[in-house]
Amino acid sequence: MMKKILLTLLAIAVLGVGYLWLKKDSIVEEFNRERAEDALVYREAGLEYGRTHDQQECLDEALQEFDTQCTGFSCTVRYGKFLNACLETASDSATFCDNVPAYQEEKTEEEKVWARETCWDQDIRGEGCRVLLRQQQYFCSNNPAQAGLLTENAEAAGQ
Repeated sequence: MMKKILLTLLAIAVLGVGYLWLKKDSIVEEFNRERAEDALVYREAGLEYGRTHDQQECLDEALQEFDTQCTGFSCTVRYGKFLNACLETASDSATFCDNVPAYQEEKTEEEKVWARETCWDQDIRGEGCRVLLRQQQYFCSNNPAQAGLLTENAEAAGQ
């Protein structure tokens, strides 16, 4: 009797795996479609928010929403889309890039410490905070307008 039950369970498992194997393309396609739609929604929200806020407010909003609304990789991606789009339309913040280490492909120990301490100072949990700050680094290092503000701020400080 026990043997029949085990064989039945095995047959059900094999059929289930076979079904999923046959449907894998549509399952992956549906998953990717949902992620793309999700990314578009957060991008649009970021563009809209940025039209009426400055760069620092964009970062603050992304970090706050990330911290209070969710955790995990997909959440980090959503708020990364929001932040990048927001920075596209936001007004400049004179000090947005102050004390932000230059972006490098390979993170240095200084960058890791900066990101960790910035997240801790704001009491934000999770690796996602550091990923969002990495986007701030990239923006500050690759945005010509911010490079001009950094030069102006350094000259004003007498450096």
